[in-house]
Amino acid sequence: MTNPLSEPPAPPARPAAGDSLDKLREHLGATARDKRAVALDVWLKELFPSHLTGVSLLAVGGLGRRDCAPYSDLDLVLLHNGTAGIDRIASALWYPIWDARLGLDHSVRTLPEALSVAHDDVKVALGLLDARHVAGDAGLSADLIAAAGDQWRRTAVRLMPQLKELTKTRWAGHGELAFLLEGDLKEAAGGLRDVTLLRGIGRAGIADTMRPAVRAATLRLLDTRDALHLAVGRRVDRLVAQERATVAGLLEIEDPDTLLRRVSGDARTVAHAVDDAWRAIDRLRGNRRRPGAPAASARRPIARDVVEQNGELVLARTAIGPVPDPSLSLRVAAAAATTRLPIARATCEWLAAFCPPLPTPWPPAARAALVSLLGAGPGLLPTWETCDRYGLIDAWLPEWARMRSLPQHHPIHRFTLDRHLVQAAYEATKYAREVDRPDLLLLGAFLHDVGKGLPGDHSVVGAPIAADIAARLGLPPSDVATVEKMVRLHLLLPEVATRRDLADPKTISTVAEQVGDSTTLDLLHALARADSHATGPAAWSDWKGRLMAELVRRVHTALDTGALPEPPEPDPELLNGTLPVVHLDGDKVSVAASDRRGLLAGVTACLAMHRLDVVAANTSTVDGRAIVEFYTQPRYGTPYDPVALTADLRRVASGDVSVTQRVRARAMSARGGTPEPKVIWQRAAATDAVVLELRAADSPGLLYRVTTALDEAGAEIRAARISTLGGDVVDAFYLVGTWPDQDARDRVQRAVLAAV
Repeated sequence: MTNPLSEPPAPPARPAAGDSLDKLREHLGATARDKRAVALDVWLKELFPSHLTGVSLLAVGGLGRRDCAPYSDLDLVLLHNGTAGIDRIASALWYPIWDARLGLDHSVRTLPEALSVAHDDVKVALGLLDARHVAGDAGLSADLIAAAGDQWRRTAVRLMPQLKELTKTRWAGHGELAFLLEGDLKEAAGGLRDVTLLRGIGRAGIADTMRPAVRAATLRLLDTRDALHLAVGRRVDRLVAQERATVAGLLEIEDPDTLLRRVSGDARTVAHAVDDAWRAIDRLRGNRRRPGAPAASARRPIARDVVEQNGELVLARTAIGPVPDPSLSLRVAAAAATTRLPIARATCEWLAAFCPPLPTPWPPAARAALVSLLGAGPGLLPTWETCDRYGLIDAWLPEWARMRSLPQHHPIHRFTLDRHLVQAAYEATKYAREVDRPDLLLLGAFLHDVGKGLPGDHSVVGAPIAADIAARLGLPPSDVATVEKMVRLHLLLPEVATRRDLADPKTISTVAEQVGDSTTLDLLHALARADSHATGPAAWSDWKGRLMAELVRRVHTALDTGALPEPPEPDPELLNGTLPVVHLDGDKVSVAASDRRGLLAGVTACLAMHRLDVVAANTSTVDGRAIVEFYTQPRYGTPYDPVALTADLRRVASGDVSVTQRVRARAMSARGGTPEPKVIWQRAAATDAVVLELRAADSPGLLYRVTTALDEAGAEIRAARISTLGGDVVDAFYLVGTWPDQDARDRVQRAVLAAV
């Protein structure tokens, strides 16, 4: 279809690619947003046919609010009173906008149609609250704006359940902006979409939602989104890692981490306001009223000094005295978390203002309340956020201010440090019944990363900090020592399980010596699982869980009996069957063939060709027969074809190199352009071998290249453990022998680095 307008006016100019930071900064801020809105209004008025009557153009969304970002879409409503040829009129408006390559969300409606849709669709109803006249019949626009506002005030309470369900679905899909390293500034919980929600609830007269703190947070989030648009040169709302430095520079913020912490604080302000608004809605709708229930003003005892009133927790009258109990705020928080009821805002403000500091050491009631709070399960996260909002956490733990909103830059982490610690305590509740001291498990999970953000190894740095906190809580010296050990060794089990040969007695004896006793071993096992689940999906797999469970079982045996495991015997058919032998057993792939150089690399390449990632490998040679055993997992979750894989493995085992030529070509083409790899030698980590540990960026064919290089350098691989963390790998290769010669080690190291 051709454009109905022969010479449409030019759209407002957008920032030019390659502009300097100073030039781009001219497009930031509330004034710049208002200028963009004015320029777009002028352009749209020029597009609108001046002779029309009974037709008007309204802006909604960002343009309606005059806060449109540099590359935001246009949300427009063409309103008419039954005008003939309205489709032709709409095309005359929409096509120039599309030709200008502007995103457009549009609708064409009569006033009754617009109100009818808004009556049942809460998203449309909210959108019309931002409606603003742009061109055409101003009276018609005014009628819709007034009628939409009046209808919203009358129907908002009825539409709130629908709005809440839509909001929860959006949050589930986008997460919480305050705790994400790459959050969506618009759609995530605490983002700009929630500000629109707050405006709507405020317009309905349900609650005072747009307080000064929320308004200030909104302006900063808008500025951040504008800077993100300018940095990328297009519409984008997710603040990804590679854009943070440019966005921080545009906003004149000192560094990307400071930017993330500011976004986190603003998102928390918005999210807290939304929580308050939902509670106001619940009170208004009487969601907690049941037939025969007491009046809303009735007070129901919940715990000592804590009662429920109107669906919230407030202080009992006896708790308010000239010298409040120092443990009162913790006891209120524990009661809120265990009952999953919110703490009334006035109660939080009173506790923050009048609850005295906790003495050192803490009284038993405070310590018990903290453990109850950390072990409350689903009620922990919202209660902790509420307490943090009002400064109660800082009063309990002065170290918390340093950790609040601290980014964790490794790609496997999904949360900021503070949320990760609370999430770890929440995850630890799943394993509380597996340990002798669930209280120490909860405290260890909560404190395991307190050393992050400080120079040095966070496990080593954090151990004395955790010990100081545990002593301040009033734990006896033996428990303080256990918490300190948990923090210092919290990475021991996952690292050993995924990077060391569990069949090697040296591995088991080393772990048993460090752990010391079975109680601590069980605590570390539970903590490692809680930590992994709190980190994110990339930090956990069923295979990792099985490895850790096997390691713990063997270490338990060593601690209980002093016996170290013997290496397992290979399958008899692998030892005696007609060569080549191929066994497929779930995630285990075994091959027996005549001993020759390159067998391990060839099988590795074949597995890669069938999209199987190797997580562990064992090799042995018996009477000239090489036996290689691999533990694998599907790269994309799709099971392998056992017939095709068996056939290819037999050909590789027989020396047919054509099977792996395609993998070889892909592996060679993938080399280069990655961060500097690193090789670490561990000469005392194995019984009959040394461990060469490779740390590098992951790439296609990496394991094939490295095993080929080791083979060509004359190194015999007894076992391998493959660990992938985000885009990085930590691969451990057990090289048979003592390797005392430095020149020989250097030669192998050069070969491996060249392969990477």
